[in-house]
Amino acid sequence: MTYAMPLPIPVLTTDRLTLRAPREGDFPAMLAFNDSPRARFVGGGKDRQGVWRGHLSNIGHWALRGYGFYSLDTHAGDFVGRVGVIYHDGWDEPELAWHLFDGFEGNGYAYEAAVAARADYHARISRQPPISYIDVTNTRSEALAKRLGAVLEKTLNDDKGHDHVYRHPAPEVQA
Repeated sequence: MTYAMPLPIPVLTTDRLTLRAPREGDFPAMLAFNDSPRARFVGGGKDRQGVWRGHLSNIGHWALRGYGFYSLDTHAGDFVGRVGVIYHDGWDEPELAWHLFDGFEGNGYAYEAAVAARADYHARISRQPPISYIDVTNTRSEALAKRLGAVLEKTLNDDKGHDHVYRHPAPEVQA
């Protein structure tokens, strides 16, 4: 049985992707990602219930704040990852974040989706530019942040790890 989520989560469409609300059917791919080496940069290695709670947390984020991670589908229907703006308790400010599942990196999907998610955030929520926390060893995400126009603002060295903080550009002012 498929349940239609009653939250007003926009559907965004790019040239190759659909950014949509999370669904229960996303869970198996999220479990696989969590168990892959790629998840080390986003707190991977959780048990099954931890991944489930993270999935539900994203839905709750949408309900509470009106934004969160979009699930990314190619127009062919492949679920390839998640991109969106998140702002968890204890964080300094909202973060534009992304992760792609194994086999889908290197196609420009994260860039395409991040541009769309950031524009949606600016249009609906705030014109304040978000940040991206990026593990200092995650060179691919660092390259993507730079491609998105983000600039290294500072480096954090704390009990959570060593992260670069990139500041995304403010939205262009429409004349």
